[in-house]
Amino acid sequence: MELAVLNTAGNDTGKKVQLKETIFAIEPNDHAIYLDVKQHLANKRQGTHKSKERGEVAGSTRKIKRQKGTGGARAGSIKSPTIRGGGRIFGPQPRDYSIKLNKKVKQLAKNSALSYKAKQQSIMVVEDFSFEAPKTKDFVNVLNNLKISDKKSLMVLNEPNKNIYLSSRNFEGSKVVTISELNTYDILNCSSLVFIESTLNELQKED
Repeated sequence: MELAVLNTAGNDTGKKVQLKETIFAIEPNDHAIYLDVKQHLANKRQGTHKSKERGEVAGSTRKIKRQKGTGGARAGSIKSPTIRGGGRIFGPQPRDYSIKLNKKVKQLAKNSALSYKAKQQSIMVVEDFSFEAPKTKDFVNVLNNLKISDKKSLMVLNEPNKNIYLSSRNFEGSKVVTISELNTYDILNCSSLVFIESTLNELQKED
């Protein structure tokens, strides 16, 4: 598959790039995508939830009523889970939600997601550019020129660029990542995938 390289004005530069079939034209593996997205979302969970059990609730240890003769069930502690204000039975405890996934499965999932985007013709290639200073207006102008300002977009840079990142930060619906941060979830979560020319070359070189 061949794509035209555009400039920040949205015009064709006359250059063409060839998308590698082993990355952008494979048979997508939906199960690998499912596993990778599941891992990504699980790893983002903090797992800091916590409720107090009966041994952690503040309260007197005095027996709250006599053992016999009340006509009701025996009760020995105000911290009992059956009493209002008592501890919680089997409540949530801090835990680590992260799960392991093999590198080859993650790579297959990412290539599958890229293949879906290529099939949907949702990939654009823009020649390398930068901003002299961080300005949201400049970034919005680029998106307007590419006709994707009203879509959820993901721009992939070859290396960190502070001015581009800061310019995009206030614009809702657009995300800027480096090639090392590119993941299956973000690829699937965008409507338009924008590669900087040098980024695409680096991505295809790594495979």
